[in-house]
Amino acid sequence: MLEGLMQHDVPMSLQHAFERMHRMHGGSGEVVSLRTADGEVDRVGYREIGDRSLRLASGLTALGIEPGDRVATLMWNNHEHMEAYLAIPCMGAVLHTLNLRLFTEQLVYIVNHAQDRVILIEDTLIPMVADIVDQLPTVEHWIVVGDGDASALGDHVIRYERLLAEQPGGYRFPIIDDDRQAAALCYTSGTTGNPKGVLYSHRSALLHSMAVLTADCFGVGKSDRILPVVPMFHANAWGLIYAAALSGASLVMPGAFLKAPSLAHLIVTERVTVAGAVPTLWMDLLRYADEHKPDLSSLRIVPCGGAAVPRSLMEAFHERHGVQIVQAWGMTETSPLGAVAIPPEHLEGEEHWRYRTSQGQVAPLVEVRIIGEDGTEQEWNGEATGEIQIRGQWIASDYYQDDTSAEKFQDGWLRTGDVAAISPDGYIFITDRSKDVIKSGGEWISSVELENELMGHPNVREAAVIAKPDERFTERPLACVVLDGETTAEELIAFLDGKVARWWIPDEVAFIAEVPKTSVGKFDKKRLRQQLADGELTDRHTVGRQATPTAS
Repeated sequence: MLEGLMQHDVPMSLQHAFERMHRMHGGSGEVVSLRTADGEVDRVGYREIGDRSLRLASGLTALGIEPGDRVATLMWNNHEHMEAYLAIPCMGAVLHTLNLRLFTEQLVYIVNHAQDRVILIEDTLIPMVADIVDQLPTVEHWIVVGDGDASALGDHVIRYERLLAEQPGGYRFPIIDDDRQAAALCYTSGTTGNPKGVLYSHRSALLHSMAVLTADCFGVGKSDRILPVVPMFHANAWGLIYAAALSGASLVMPGAFLKAPSLAHLIVTERVTVAGAVPTLWMDLLRYADEHKPDLSSLRIVPCGGAAVPRSLMEAFHERHGVQIVQAWGMTETSPLGAVAIPPEHLEGEEHWRYRTSQGQVAPLVEVRIIGEDGTEQEWNGEATGEIQIRGQWIASDYYQDDTSAEKFQDGWLRTGDVAAISPDGYIFITDRSKDVIKSGGEWISSVELENELMGHPNVREAAVIAKPDERFTERPLACVVLDGETTAEELIAFLDGKVARWWIPDEVAFIAEVPKTSVGKFDKKRLRQQLADGELTDRHTVGRQATPTAS
């Protein structure tokens, strides 16, 4: 082999993102943090963010934190959380973002599994952990952001601002000479069994963030102002924080204020250009925007993921508010970027929307394949379906200290559990999750497609479709619908006619108050299936059996 004469040994670490932010964008970029529901914000420039991050790293070093130690955060999106995002991995430790929407039992599990030595916590979140402090034997210190009562945490409490103020200055990050070193740890939401730890490296985080900057992804640049509505504990905020540090884009942080009025106020007053969140939040914002008509014209692109984005939502934002929502696909195990649904330039009409409602074109440096039920790799012809398997520089190769995950990884590929077809030009069209697909009369029905069509009805706020047992056809789809107006089950079924195959159409509708959500805002169909089994879906309406392939 003739080896290229390039500087391959220069490490790709997050220290590079820090240095660019601190040195090159210190005088231009800023973090704006929303502090109250009535719109009070504070502003911290990137140079000060860098200085404070260095002081935080110095303080953690004084507490005995060493390379490889896990330091956790239990915080909302704000500038202090960004400082932790930078300081902890850049000093060689591992940033562990705790999901503040997990059950306390799951929090206990992941803190103990990760063996966190220090937890940074906001004072308003202390009641969440008050009853479990004595169940976390590895935690030596609680660093509290804010001046609120911290007595429930015991004797090992340090105030964040005091820790920073006590540092002498002059701290420098140790050199990270191996970019495969662990940088951050994020646990899956644990809808089945215990949460699984995904351990990102410096290399994976930096390369992932560079992909976020590309034009066919989110095209983030120094002139952008990014609103990460997605929590910073969810797959490292989709890479938006480190992408901002790399590019110099400013960040607008919503804190705990995730209701539509607060988000709309931030978008308008801060002239936000990029905003990322799950579909349910954008549905709320759409209803608010339709009524109050805020000026959303600053928004250049709205990445949306975590669940399938209804076409009706994208169309409504585009037609009524001039906002482009772009569907992105991925998962915690993929950092999370796997694909982005920016359609080919020349397409119009229905073909344009077919690509917009796909999960997107496979991102650079990512490889995918689809494996059929018989275990063979399927063609990229837009028709053959199978489980998506994925590999690449920012894709997990295993779970952290977990000996039960062998079935999740196959020959160096991550098994996603998503069932899809892939077009010849590399666009992913997911038909369902393997655990959610409905098999009726020997044929598959896509719950995702049914949900998207149902949510196109003007009086439907949310819709989730699950399988219900059926004596004749094994399974039939049950539509679980949250209404935003008066509509009958019969009207909903009539609305689906002509939009999907007739035998796909549910013969029963359950009206519910709310679709249960996971800790990261996805529809929790496992809970819906349990509610069905327990007889809790009581407002059910039979609308007549539809034809099936074996009965037509």
